[in-house]
Amino acid sequence: MRIGIVCYPTFGGSGVMATELGMALADKGHEVHFITYNQPVRLDFLSHKLHFHQVLLEEYPLFQYQPYELALSSKMVEVVRKFNLEVLHVHYAIPHAYAAYMAKQMLKEKGLDVRVVTTLHGTDITLVGSHPTYKTAVEFSINNSDVVTAVSNSLRETTNKLFNITKKIDVVYNFIDTNKYNQDNQEECKRVALAAPNERILTHISNFRPVKRVEDVIRIFDKVHKEIPSKLLMIGEGPDKIKAKQLVKDLKLSDAVFFLGNSTEVPKILCYSDVFLLPSQTESFGLAALEAMAAKTAIISTNTGGLPEVNIQGKTGFLSNLGDINDMAKNAISILKDDSTLQSFKQNAKDHTRKFSLENILPVYEDLYKSCYLAK
Repeated sequence: MRIGIVCYPTFGGSGVMATELGMALADKGHEVHFITYNQPVRLDFLSHKLHFHQVLLEEYPLFQYQPYELALSSKMVEVVRKFNLEVLHVHYAIPHAYAAYMAKQMLKEKGLDVRVVTTLHGTDITLVGSHPTYKTAVEFSINNSDVVTAVSNSLRETTNKLFNITKKIDVVYNFIDTNKYNQDNQEECKRVALAAPNERILTHISNFRPVKRVEDVIRIFDKVHKEIPSKLLMIGEGPDKIKAKQLVKDLKLSDAVFFLGNSTEVPKILCYSDVFLLPSQTESFGLAALEAMAAKTAIISTNTGGLPEVNIQGKTGFLSNLGDINDMAKNAISILKDDSTLQSFKQNAKDHTRKFSLENILPVYEDLYKSCYLAK
């Protein structure tokens, strides 16, 4: 099939997921076109036959903010017409689903009918979409998509609660390409570069926004560090990074905490890790946790949103109430204090990711695309 994918080209979960999906579809022989304002950070043109169409914004003094939705809709129309696309798969309701609806209406006037699949990822619903400024448009866009998916049961329930949804929402979990996290296929994991042989390594990966509660990450690690020799890897960039670094200084942890910035080598970094910390205020799914689990890393997380669908209590890690850093630290210590316990949790985490494998999830999306095409 000929498929257009629209996403945010960032390190965030929705952009990563859309990019991985597009590359996997291309590997299956589908013609895939990415339509966005920058090349997605994980998009690999060398290994995959893909197309990228950049949405350009013209500077005009009348506009304080450039109208991206209009430029995006126009680019969608252009690409659909030129390459005869059958499906537009848009990730994130704002503004992509709304822009896709406008593009679809413009194409109808030209005698073309493209199908729109909208995937809801989380903050487009819970934090942004439900705001009165956007709620009406988001609700309209969802209800006028041909197919709507959500990345967890929790997100589907939240969407139906916050909006008047008349469209069926299918749950299609985020997936993982387990081959990328197969340590047997990697170079030897040289932990000695970051930690002494007797030290454990904890990791956090996020966009350092307030919802990720990165100061909680530091405070949890502080409690663990007092009990167990350990290091903490902080991967990502964002507005709360300055606060996190200051807290590290205040707690005198500068020799034990490493801020590594954004990275396109997440599997290699996770190779070093024993425990992954995710004390988020909310997670619609928890893709970062799934990536960590695929790399044989135990999870310490909150029990919010879709995290209980990914992190299994007492098996792949532990779940705690929001803000309960004492419980999260206690649980991390219980995993890390004993080699056999740690290895058991790490292996359970790795095994659980089979449920979310690319081989299981990709055919679900292909069937959804085909159902759109056959419905024409």
